[in-house]
Amino acid sequence: MPEALELLKTRRSVKPMELMGPGPTASEIDTLLRIASRVPDHGKLAPWRFILFEGDARIAAGEAIASAFRADRSDATPEQIEFERKRLARAPLVIAVVSRAGPHVKIPEWEQQLSAGAAAMSLVIATHAMGYAASWITEWYAYDRRVLDALGIGASERIAGFVHIGRPAKPPEERDRPKLEALVTRFGN
Repeated sequence: MPEALELLKTRRSVKPMELMGPGPTASEIDTLLRIASRVPDHGKLAPWRFILFEGDARIAAGEAIASAFRADRSDATPEQIEFERKRLARAPLVIAVVSRAGPHVKIPEWEQQLSAGAAAMSLVIATHAMGYAASWITEWYAYDRRVLDALGIGASERIAGFVHIGRPAKPPEERDRPKLEALVTRFGN
């Protein structure tokens, strides 16, 4: 048990541009997704799904991002457009966690959304446990309907996050963490 606690204490996000290959193998990806699926899920709805962006598919998806960017910014430079095109190619693997939360007779949407967030966090932790690094981000294109349509995200679905996965190019630096005394109260005191 102490090893698991140490692992949790050392988890740190690594910027996508600081992730390099090789990424996880097919077997490791399968393990990551199985772990990410073992989260609280009231009603067993699986109110989330995963989209994998690997290899050339990362650039193909980036075309949709670059196209939307270019459409909104007629003054965009070629360098800016190329940067947008490579948004999902900065890490060897990107896994989109898609929330499929919706109205249900017993299960509030909020609980379903939290389950999608738990899936994303479990994915991040499992990545760290395997010796890789990850960054869970959304960025502007996670909210752009043109990009979402191109990526196959349904009208009632939302991106919980894009989890960029790879090997850290350098050891991640620690950052200040919230002060618990500012966040914790005890009921009745």
